[in-house]
Amino acid sequence: MEATVCNFRQGRHTQSNKHMILAVSGVSSKEKALKLVGRKVEWASPSGKKLYGEIRAAHGCKGCVRAIFEHGLPGQAIGTKIKVVE
Repeated sequence: MEATVCNFRQGRHTQSNKHMILAVSGVSSKEKALKLVGRKVEWASPSGKKLYGEIRAAHGCKGCVRAIFEHGLPGQAIGTKIKVVE
């Protein structure tokens, strides 16, 4: 299963590089997104380095999820694909 990085989680004055908003392909409702909570995600950089995280919560009503990574993702990660591990 694949997901696309939409954005960093951010507030009015701060941005958290560890918290990402993901749009999962094939998921279009909050109920389906809640079933993905607890799954691991993996992002591979262009140089081959892999960063791992976990889906923690649903985000909104259209199937997006929030994931928290071990280390912060770089800005070039926005718009790239992330692998959702079963």
